[in-house]
Amino acid sequence: MEALIPVINKLQDVFNTVGADIIQLPQIAVVGTQSSGKSSVLESLVGRDLLPRGTGVVTRRPLILQLVHVDPGDSRKNEDGGIEGEEWGKFLHTKNTIYTDFDEIRQEIENETERVSGNNKGITDEPIHLKIFSPHVVNLTLVDLPGITKVPVGDQPKDIEVQIKDLILKHISNPNSIILAVTAANTDMATSEALKVAREVDPDGRRTLAVVTKLDLMDAGTDAMDVLMGRVIPVKLGLIGVVNRSQLDINNKKSVADAIRDEYAFLQKKYPSLANRNGTKYLARTLNRLLMHHIRDCLPDLKARINVLAAQYQSLLSSYGEPVEDQSATLLQLITKFATEYCNTIEGTAKYIETAELCGGARICYIFHETFGRTLESVDPLGGLSTIDILTAIRNATGPRPSLFVPEVSFELLVKKQVKRLEEPSLRCVELVHEEMQRIIQHCSNYSTQELQRFPKLHEAIVEVVTSLLRKRLPVTNEMVHNLVAIELAYINTKHPDFADACGVMNNNIEEERRNRMRELPAAVSRDKVKKTVLFENQDGTGSWRGMLKKGEEAPGSGPGSPFKGAVNLLDVPVPVARKLSSREQRDCEVIERLIKSYFLIVRKNIQDSVPKAVMHFLVNHVKDSLQSELVGQLYKSGLLNDLLTESEDMAQRRKEAADMLQALQRASQVIAEIRETHLW
Repeated sequence: MEALIPVINKLQDVFNTVGADIIQLPQIAVVGTQSSGKSSVLESLVGRDLLPRGTGVVTRRPLILQLVHVDPGDSRKNEDGGIEGEEWGKFLHTKNTIYTDFDEIRQEIENETERVSGNNKGITDEPIHLKIFSPHVVNLTLVDLPGITKVPVGDQPKDIEVQIKDLILKHISNPNSIILAVTAANTDMATSEALKVAREVDPDGRRTLAVVTKLDLMDAGTDAMDVLMGRVIPVKLGLIGVVNRSQLDINNKKSVADAIRDEYAFLQKKYPSLANRNGTKYLARTLNRLLMHHIRDCLPDLKARINVLAAQYQSLLSSYGEPVEDQSATLLQLITKFATEYCNTIEGTAKYIETAELCGGARICYIFHETFGRTLESVDPLGGLSTIDILTAIRNATGPRPSLFVPEVSFELLVKKQVKRLEEPSLRCVELVHEEMQRIIQHCSNYSTQELQRFPKLHEAIVEVVTSLLRKRLPVTNEMVHNLVAIELAYINTKHPDFADACGVMNNNIEEERRNRMRELPAAVSRDKVKKTVLFENQDGTGSWRGMLKKGEEAPGSGPGSPFKGAVNLLDVPVPVARKLSSREQRDCEVIERLIKSYFLIVRKNIQDSVPKAVMHFLVNHVKDSLQSELVGQLYKSGLLNDLLTESEDMAQRRKEAADMLQALQRASQVIAEIRETHLW
């Protein structure tokens, strides 16, 4: 069990080499207010003076302090450079520099703090890593955090309280950490800031150990018996009292060893029944025991986390690829892979399937059958045509002679106007498919061919070639779709089987209506008179241009005093106005409307079928078939190899960082495997 803490120290060293904080290792986080004796507790555990002292916020960066126990016989022949001495220290940021003078260690902490945090009493969350090797310490990993403060002093930032609290919470929120809450005995335990902060992340107190300092400074006539017995503030991991060196002791250079002896004497005198469960030595043993048990409990989750991260970084490193050796082969491979992924995305067989939205071929299908189909179906066959428009077209088609039947020219004129309205949604369909094929380029770049991210110039060149190819096919496809509509306009096939059937049904309906009207006429009216009424009904003025004048209104040029009074101005052009149609006019309009609607539906069905086919042939399939050859022809040139295969500036750095992290994770996995082999776990 004792060997578990060195294992964690070894893991900490592994991850320190890559400067990563992705693994939350078991450690002890020391929390307390300013002047609560927090630094004195740490120095007592080390047995040496090594921490900066002063007023205000002295600890302005987290100090990760690893205590490593070494045997006295091995201390003079340590592996870190052969420095003779029982105790020595090493900083991570100074690499292999060995410190045997603890005053130098204190000075280096101050210098490193000011280097990163500045000299304005500001704080930072970048930690200082310090390892202490000594035969007088137990194996521990401690994190000294800035003391909790309420009011900024001097040139401290106004939000110093918030900054410190956020920094403390960041470390004690680690579920693998033990919280060492330090509180002075001469303060009210019920208002302890350290315990209050600890409860925010550990409400049950399962990983909180309370330390009561300054037992010798309590008011006369009072003691800490109830506190030390856990009657005031119950903490599940326990509560330990210690006696710190006073400022006078520090000024007089009283050694930590002497202070520990005086502490033992004080506890025996003041709290004899609790002396063996309090004091600095008991605190060190308790922390060592708690940390070992905590490490044992955390190792399974720690091993699983390391394995997951190793797999993730292995995948990440693979995506970065190996350094390019054969440029020609690499370029051809990347071009081929992009072209294949582009085509597969259209076919729906891509490796990376989009789940958030339709993409590629599925979206093209949606455009054809949902967007384009619904748009065509929403086009009204008679939209934009009024009854007056139809009647005017019929009259214009009869020329100077009154017609006995509905002229066919008027039908063609009107139906062409309606069919022309199908061209705009058809061209819009081409535009939507073109946009989707542009989006497929980005989709392949982001999800399918991550290698392209290594070579930004190659990526830009591929995008340019594909975009240019799509741009060249767009006018060709638009021209074909335009021709599809023009073909329908070129010849109105009134012999179309579907149209002929509609006309037959229509003629039968018209004949039936005529017979019904004949039956409704009075018997006294002869059939010849009826025929004359039908043929010459326009002569009553309701069907002529004169019938468009309002009742009592005279023709232009025929007013009083005019030499042409009663005459008609032949140059006057009648303007259609809203009026009630005669029965024949109404019948003719209905016939034309029915014919237009019937033929329009036939053409719309043809367009709805032929436009997607044209788009697939002239745009989609053509790009699919020619993409590979187009990319090779434009990019596979010896003069472009070096330029196209130039990696992005940060790619080499990211590859190195990923490789270092993967190596660290693999070493960490080996360390944990050694624990299993030695049955420590």
